[in-house]
Amino acid sequence: MWSVKESTSDRTDWPESPPPPWPAEVRATIWWHRATPVGRELLPEKDLPVTVAMVVDYLSSPVGPYREILASPVLRRPVRNSGALPRIAVPFIAVDSETSVHGGRTHWSLPKVLAKFGGDVLTSASAAGEEWEVRTDASGIGPRFPIRGGLGFAQPVDDEVLLAGARLSGKARLCRVTVGAEGPTLSRWLSSGTHFGLQIVAGTMTTGPSKLVSGAEV
Repeated sequence: MWSVKESTSDRTDWPESPPPPWPAEVRATIWWHRATPVGRELLPEKDLPVTVAMVVDYLSSPVGPYREILASPVLRRPVRNSGALPRIAVPFIAVDSETSVHGGRTHWSLPKVLAKFGGDVLTSASAAGEEWEVRTDASGIGPRFPIRGGLGFAQPVDDEVLLAGARLSGKARLCRVTVGAEGPTLSRWLSSGTHFGLQIVAGTMTTGPSKLVSGAEV
């Protein structure tokens, strides 16, 4: 499974999760920055040099409430069979639910691991594993506005790519996010500092099933 050191695990005995679709109520802070050279090396082909990361509070889901942090070092370009928009590719993702770990790894080839979370994803939050920690301090900018759209995944699986998507609607606002990232690889590609971002103040999201396609097709 494609991952960085912060989200590798030898454990395989995770509690079983239901198959997609996964509907959920969410709150989240999302931010982005120009990809570092190390970030671009993680997925060197057909990429856009933008790193996207987020901290998410799932208020409800098929596996119950849980929190999550994930980051995509670059974006996959929109090409044939992957939809009209760039997609994220996620080598780093952590949650505080064992059943969600199973779901991510089994249904979407996401290398989820367990982590400890603190704070509020819309203000000051933290997530930490054995060798890493990410801290975020977010402040909203301007009024809330309605949002409706999607988020696409394109996970490398050997010589193929697993495609999946999530549909989102709710209320959002712009924000600035001050980030501190520490870890064996994170400190080199998830940039610390203050970044522009977007907050999902209240939303509903449904993540659908995945589809494996040839790497030559994307």
